[in-house]
Formats: sequence, C-alpha cells, structure tokens
Amino acid sequence: MTEYAAPLRDMHFILRELAGLDTVTALPGCEEATPDVVEAILDEAGKFAAGVLAPINRAGDEQGCRVEADGRVTTPEGWTEAWQRYVEAGWIGLSLPVEYGGQGLPKLVSTPVWEMWFSTNMAFTMLPQLNVSQAEALRIAASDPLKQTWLHKVVSGEWGSTMNLTEPQAGSDLAATRARAEPAADGSYRVFGQKIFISWGEHELTENIVHLVLARLPDAPAGVKGLSLFLVPKYLLDADGRPGEKNDVRCISIEHKMGIHGSPTCTMSYGDAGGAVGWLVGEPNRGLETMFIMMNEARFGVGVQGAGLAERAYQLALAYARERVQGRDAITGEAGKPILCHPDVKRMLLSLRARVMAMRALLYTAAAWFDTAHHHPDAEVAAKAQRYVDLLMPVAKGWCTETGQQACWDAIQVFGGMGFVEETGIAQFARDSRIITIYEGTTGIQANDLVGRKILREGGETLRELIAELRTTISALRAEPGFGPIVDGLAENVGALSEATHWLLAAGKERYAEALAAAVPFLHLLGTVCGSWQMARLALAARRRLAAGEGDAAYHESLVELTCFWMATFAPQAAAQLRTVQSAGAPLSAFDDAML
Repeated sequence: MTEYAAPLRDMHFILRELAGLDTVTALPGCEEATPDVVEAILDEAGKFAAGVLAPINRAGDEQGCRVEADGRVTTPEGWTEAWQRYVEAGWIGLSLPVEYGGQGLPKLVSTPVWEMWFSTNMAFTMLPQLNVSQAEALRIAASDPLKQTWLHKVVSGEWGSTMNLTEPQAGSDLAATRARAEPAADGSYRVFGQKIFISWGEHELTENIVHLVLARLPDAPAGVKGLSLFLVPKYLLDADGRPGEKNDVRCISIEHKMGIHGSPTCTMSYGDAGGAVGWLVGEPNRGLETMFIMMNEARFGVGVQGAGLAERAYQLALAYARERVQGRDAITGEAGKPILCHPDVKRMLLSLRARVMAMRALLYTAAAWFDTAHHHPDAEVAAKAQRYVDLLMPVAKGWCTETGQQACWDAIQVFGGMGFVEETGIAQFARDSRIITIYEGTTGIQANDLVGRKILREGGETLRELIAELRTTISALRAEPGFGPIVDGLAENVGALSEATHWLLAAGKERYAEALAAAVPFLHLLGTVCGSWQMARLALAARRRLAAGEGDAAYHESLVELTCFWMATFAPQAAAQLRTVQSAGAPLSAFDDAML
C-alpha cells in the first residue's frame, strides 16, 4: 500500500492564509507557537504518522482486539510499543495546559497534527483523543484534589481515558440512564451499572484507565437533570499514588465491528462485587453539563477524523490512478497510459481533493475560533468567536463526517474492482469511516442541535451574523479581477442559505416537526455553503500570492482552479438542498407508521 505523505504544503497554506496563524500566535498564552516551532511540530508529526502509526494500521484491522477469559483485552501487534513512543514524545499534551504537564500550544497548531494521526491510524488515535477530551472536562469541572491526583497522568498518557454514557436501554436518550451511585462515609461513591459501546474501555496499553461515568444519586430527580458524573479508575491508587488494588470494574465483552478493529469497543460492568469506587466530578445532578465538555471536544475531533480519513483515501486513489495502466488517453488517443488520463477518473480525484480542502479549511478556521474565544483579551471579539464555534460545531462534526465518509467510499470507485479487494487497503478506510457519522452524536442529532438549540432558540441571530460575514467575502472577491464563476457560486449559495434560514425560522414557530424533518438537509446546506466560503477564501488568498509573485505560482494557480471545480461541482447542490429543506418535512405528516 502507498506510504502516507503528510500534506504539509496544504496545511501550512491554510494555517497561514485562512486560519490566521500569525493572529492566533499573537494572543496571550499562545506566543510559544512561533513559525519555526509550528513547522518543526508538523514535520515531526508527519514523520511519526508515516513511520510509526501507518505501518501498524493494517495489523490493527486484520488482528483486531480480543477479550480473554479473565477480562483482559489484548491489542494488535506493535500497538504497545507505538503507544510508548507516542507517550514519550509528549504528543497527547500538545494543546493541554502547561500546569498539568502539557505544552499549552494553540488548538490551531494541534488540529493538523490530529489530522495526520487520523489519516494514518484512526483506531489507535481514538485513545489519545479520549485523553485530551477528558483532560478538558477535568480541568474545567473537577475539584483541585481530583485534578492533582488524576489529571497529570491523563495529560501524559501514562493512564488512559474513557467516557461512559450509553446503556442498553439508554442510547441517545440519556434520560433513561439507570446506573446509580451511592455515597460512602469517606466522601467517595460506589457506582453500579452497565455501560455499552465504551471505546478503549479495557486494554493494557496504559497502567491505569480513568473512566468518567454518568450515574444517578439516590435522591436525584428524574431525567437528564438527575445525572451526575463520577471518576472511576480501573485500579485504585496506593499510598504512593501508583495503581494498586483492582477496582470493581470489568469488561464483559467487546463488539465485533465493521471497522476500527484495533480499537476495543467494550461493554463495561460496574459494581458486580460491592460497588466500584468513584469520586464526584463537578456538582451533583449536573453531570451531563460536564460530560458535554468532553463530548464537544470529541465531536470536533471526529470532524477532523472525516478530513483525515478522506485525505488518506485521496492519496491511495491518486497513487493507484497514476500506476494503473488501462485504455487510451482521452485527448491524444495514445494507448498504454495510466487511468489518471481518463476524464471521469480525474473528476473523481479532483472531487476528493476539493472536499478535503474544504473540510480542512473549515476545521482549521474553527480551531482558530476556539483559540480566539479562549485567549483574546477583547471580550467582544472572544464572544463572537465562541458564537461561531457553538453554531458550527454540528457542521464541523456532522457535515465533515458525512463528507469524509462519502469521500472514502468514492475513492473505492477510482480503484474499480480492485477497490473491493482488501489487499489494496482502501476498503479499510471505507469501513473505518462508517462510524464517524454515528458516534459522538449521529448526523440527525447534530442537525437537531443545530436547528433547535443553535438557531431557533436565539432566533437565528448568530447565523445571520455569519451570513453577513459571508457577504463580506463576496465583496472582497468582487474587488479582485477574474473571479466571476467563484463570486457567482458563493453568492448563489449565500442566497440559498438566507432563504432557507427565513423558512426555518418561520416553520419553527408553528410547524416545529417540519423544521426538525428538514434539519439534516439544512445541516448539509450549511455545510455546502461553508465549504464554498472556505474554498472562495482559499482562491482569494492564492490569487493574492500570485499577484505578489510570492511562492510557488503553479501551486497557487492550482488552488484557484480547484475552487472553480468546487463551484462547478459542489456549490450547485445548495439549490437542491434549499428545495429539500422547504418541502421535505410536509409530506411526512401524511405518513403514519403503518405506511412505512
């Protein structure tokens, strides 16, 4: 299989020209991310991804994980050694606070690094992703004693992390959660219950595992308002703070899945022998709020998975198209040429590259908003960035995963019949990518969040603010010569989004069910428009580099042409998505269950 090559040129261009790396690194607390530091980090991450993670990805898929009779879970060959090297290099703490052992670098710097990890070995990288997400939740909500006891080891990667929400009867409806926690005399709690679909719930890559578990206190109110969050370790700590006695936690089984075989997805049982010892994180009955800190961090990471997997699928498809000889050149008629010469193959490859660039630009821009929201000294500027993060988080997760998954499947088509054969490697990426639209909240859940909590609740205020910013980009494009098709494409997209927003706000008042039925189409529409926006910004930045005579002219021209391809291929979808938003919900009222 073709070796992975980190797309550093694309990454650096987007970091500098679209996401505003210089602006981010000038923020208080971000000064350490100098240009030479960022370049060195991305170079080393690319080497680690290609040299350590990519070579064991196939073994993870073929060997998978096994649960032994004693409840231990074994991982594929080479994974323990890779984890040790990962921890020793300090990669987990890249963007985590210095006071807990992290490096404190901006999220904008860590995001392309995570993209490389996900491109080369998503199943493996799900474990450190959990550590980062849990560290953020503990940093914000845990008591100082809990932070001092657990957080440093989570940040270093010496101890693993999990999040435990789902139960057999409580999937997305967490109000049905039955796990319970009983207070003990020493201030700790005893946790009882079963959790399912727990990624990396049991393994031996780390010497301890820190579980965050949603459960109910004895006097808790019903529903999600009665959920509290508990830190429950695999091993209790001895007097020296080292893992000692085994806690009352065990893995009952692991799932046999379509993909991500190297990541154990466990059914966990708590309290079979008297109660698993745990400690309350945050306030009683407000556990879901704290868990959402971890979930939102994870949701952004899953969006990055979409871009990372699509990038790797593109690389594999491009390499195959360059070496596979079949048919004649469509222009010259010459025989014995690679299939890259076929117009449809070239179209498929350009569609892969364009989608990757659109996702990457949106995600990196969102990462810069994260940093601005957390570090900017002007409260108004920080608040605006946070509004954009909140509004577009469902798009970053929902649209990027849907787009990334489709790109992986489309890459198979470039291979033809060989894409259906496991030895080419592309099938693994298609299988692995299928989960990303599901876990951490399905696309439907993301869309309901976007429409219900992010748009209708505030009367579309932030979305209108975003639309105004899109129109500013249109004005900037019109001020430059030669951008006719790009300007027209973005303007049409913004018009469709504005019309859909008016419809959604009206429907949300009197026909709420119709608004929810249109939620996923609306999410796709907003994703398409944001993709067009980012591609237009890409072209604008590239053209300005060309005009200034800076950098690689051929590369910059290719970005303009790639944007033209996007506007011809993907931007027109917004018009159809608008019609779907406006009309798809009403017919649903005519169908009852018996008609389906």
